[in-house]
Amino acid sequence: MSPLSPLPFVRPAAVAGRHFSTVIVGAGINGVGVFRDLALQGVDCLIVDKGDFSAGASSAPSRMIHGGLRYLESGSFSLVAEATRERNLLLRNAPHLVQPLKTVVPLSSFFGGLMSSALKFLGRTPPQRTRGLLAVAAGLRLYDLLGRRQRVMPNHHISRVQPADRLLFRAAVRWTATFFDAWISHPEWLVLELVRDACRDQPRSAASNHCRVMGCAGKTLTLRDEVTGEVVQVTADAVVNASGAWLDRSTELLGGAGPRVMGTKGSHLVLDHPLLRDALGGRMAYFEALDGRVCIVYPFLDRVLVGSTDIPVDDPDQIATEPAEVDYLLDVLGEVFPNLAFDRRDVVYTYVGVRPLARSDADKPGQISRDHSVVIDAPSPSRYIPVVGLVGGKWTTFRALAEEATDEVLRLLGRARTASTRQLPIGGGTDMPQGAQATERFIERIAQDAGLARTRAQALLRRYGSQALRMAQHFKVAGDEPLQHAPDYSVAELAWLCTETGVIHLDDLVIRRTLLAIRGLVTDAALAEMAGIAGQALGWDAGRERQELHNCASALRERHGVRLATAAPDTDAAAPAFHAPLTIHSALSPS
Repeated sequence: MSPLSPLPFVRPAAVAGRHFSTVIVGAGINGVGVFRDLALQGVDCLIVDKGDFSAGASSAPSRMIHGGLRYLESGSFSLVAEATRERNLLLRNAPHLVQPLKTVVPLSSFFGGLMSSALKFLGRTPPQRTRGLLAVAAGLRLYDLLGRRQRVMPNHHISRVQPADRLLFRAAVRWTATFFDAWISHPEWLVLELVRDACRDQPRSAASNHCRVMGCAGKTLTLRDEVTGEVVQVTADAVVNASGAWLDRSTELLGGAGPRVMGTKGSHLVLDHPLLRDALGGRMAYFEALDGRVCIVYPFLDRVLVGSTDIPVDDPDQIATEPAEVDYLLDVLGEVFPNLAFDRRDVVYTYVGVRPLARSDADKPGQISRDHSVVIDAPSPSRYIPVVGLVGGKWTTFRALAEEATDEVLRLLGRARTASTRQLPIGGGTDMPQGAQATERFIERIAQDAGLARTRAQALLRRYGSQALRMAQHFKVAGDEPLQHAPDYSVAELAWLCTETGVIHLDDLVIRRTLLAIRGLVTDAALAEMAGIAGQALGWDAGRERQELHNCASALRERHGVRLATAAPDTDAAAPAFHAPLTIHSALSPS
């Protein structure tokens, strides 16, 4: 969809009284994947979310697109085969956002972990012991074999630890195993691209964030605009429940069966640590802590990303990265990289999401399957339409889960599949230049056509893919003046993001539409500048702007560990009731 095409993002009032073939509840990656696939079949859909697009777990992954190497120990071969295939497809379909990630596994022993791996495969709970060369080599050989379809990356290899890595890893490391997975720079943007692609293919479809489903009676769904409080109704022939960790709550509102899911939270840290970033040399380190937990660390843009914890939680609305989790992950880094120093001053951002796992009796969260399934709640005397529920899943396999769910919806609607998303480029991944020379020519074209510096053209290409050219031309008309306090973005770019991508609140813009927050580049001055741009673009009055600034600053401090000044909102201005200050409750510390 062209940046200047009619927008798919609407408020609930715009769809009041309308009929849709399908209403999708939950606008994370799985729900949006279904939205995209159904639109491709010509099915008109409405997708809604009580928060922002991808504001739940979809905005808080390890930002890896991977096959799940560790799932081999539990015998999840079909899941790994599916995930590695989907990883390979995303590398082709979204090359502007998904890139190969060279991964190194430090190894200290030869035979370690063989018995442990065998016991896990048999469903037993073994004592913790780090895996040695033979166990990892066997796993990686199988990993390469399962991921051979659509493969675009080299196979693994194992070698003696190199001199530079002797200085990086602990002294006991004797070998390193190297393999390739992938990473995604901006998962929230890919979600928005899928929404736009869907509404391009089926213009009768629409998407509404900050819109809560209140219930379903007959064929009528009641929706509430979380901004204005307005209540509207729409009718549908089917409902898809893609609300992730909130699945059981949504199921209860929709009159279905349960419970079906359980949540575990994963906290991540983003560090400003140039020494570690340089030492990693573009690679991810995939390793086991001394307590047996698998952790990752890799260069993320100009920072280092570290993850993650895996802690059971009951309420996905009340989570935060706890101080004990920060200490745990920093301690793990100290174990693996003993020649480098780590402390809280290195942490510029934290984030946490709740993994929506299928309900299980497993002893430890890491033993719960990451597989997915589609369940059907048949029509009932009070609800005349079926509900298709999405249980479990992970970021990498969203397209496969969406395909499975779409086939169920099509069956219920009595319609046939007419196209596949398997080879379908996403958003700015369409017509991306291939190879270094073609990329350079495209960057030069952006720079010349829009009168931009080459570095700015390059940044837009990395950010928006092939859409960068039209966007740059649009920004040129407005002057493309860089932000004073965050010059990686321009005033025109932020204004465009506000008006063209469904931004409702300031944190929608700051945290999910840009990469400024996760890179630790949001200062008090930058946030105030962004609030002023958003206020002008969206028509906020002075009171609304001050309240948005206060709420976004609170979210950044309390949920993401950003060091901002504490300031109370202006009490002289009447604040809208829907902008209550954020409250964060304590969550469990790492087990």
